[in-house]
Amino acid sequence: MPTFEIVSLLLIAALVWFWLDSLNAREAGMEASRAACSAEGTQLLDDTVAIRSTWLARDDDGQVRIKRTYGFEYSDTGNNRRNGSVTLLGRRVIALYIAPHVV
Repeated sequence: MPTFEIVSLLLIAALVWFWLDSLNAREAGMEASRAACSAEGTQLLDDTVAIRSTWLARDDDGQVRIKRTYGFEYSDTGNNRRNGSVTLLGRRVIALYIAPHVV
């Protein structure tokens, strides 16, 4: 096989792996967002998260992982939209932000 074909196949395989890994990480972000909204007594709007950033970072063991930050919207009254975010390192949630309730 010529070199160009081998490199092309490896590039396609890497893109497919990245896409599948992103789907799994997004699902982990969704689970964390749902759980946080449920615990706070708020409603996760649109039932989805959206990618904000993707970067490489090291975990506690020094392994390079993909760090992804997802944004989501939630409502505490049903009449407003508030922004939250969840950050994952690999598939592990390392940060989750929901603004404090205003009483």
